[in-house]
Amino acid sequence: MPHLSTPAIICAVRHHGEHGAVVRLLTPDAGLVAGYVRGGRSRAMRPVLMPGNRVKAEIRARTADQLASVQVELAQSLAPILTEPLPAAAIDWSCALTAAALPEQVQYPALYAALGAVLDAILAAPAARGWAVALVRYELLLLAQMGFGLDLSGCVMTGSGPESLAYVSPRTGAAVSREGALGYEAKLLTLPAFLRDRDSAADWPAILDGLALTRPFLERSVLIERRAPVLASRDRLVDRLKRAVA
Repeated sequence: MPHLSTPAIICAVRHHGEHGAVVRLLTPDAGLVAGYVRGGRSRAMRPVLMPGNRVKAEIRARTADQLASVQVELAQSLAPILTEPLPAAAIDWSCALTAAALPEQVQYPALYAALGAVLDAILAAPAARGWAVALVRYELLLLAQMGFGLDLSGCVMTGSGPESLAYVSPRTGAAVSREGALGYEAKLLTLPAFLRDRDSAADWPAILDGLALTRPFLERSVLIERRAPVLASRDRLVDRLKRAVA
């Protein structure tokens, strides 16, 4: 990747030296890219280098092992909604998850599109009901793209179809029907209807069930090294959601 000019979503920013910043950008064709932004801590760049913002990025690296040099131009800012606690927490979590989970320079065009859709939903409808379902589906998509997808094709115990599914094993990720789960319900995770049927409505209990479903798989499978700090942002989000709908 000697030179890449691309749209990108800023996923993480870390101060580097007195004036610069290291950013992690999700791009449509090069996946997650890390690079150094000269002057990234300046007053002019601080509002640009914010997780969730869309930018046009110029990325240059002399060798594959060298940290790339990055120049960015703001394309879309999420700053107008960052004063709202719930949208801000959702942006923080979705971007932190992406930055921590994905390997660098591996193409994930479906994740780029899905993360953009989540951020667009948050910007268009800051009320959590407008984006919470998209966020849960993004988590499931990320698990699948990383090779840890849940098996929602049918009941692993009875062989019945996906329309019968009601629970997921926290150990295997395989789904079971109510009949197949009989007597073991307390050991299983609830599968909300909106995750097996896109036409099914999602109320708040179902959304919270969806977030409870994905968490153990994210923790165990994709957030191994940075589990505690990254999951802390998710726990803040879920806590704020619970308080908002109580």
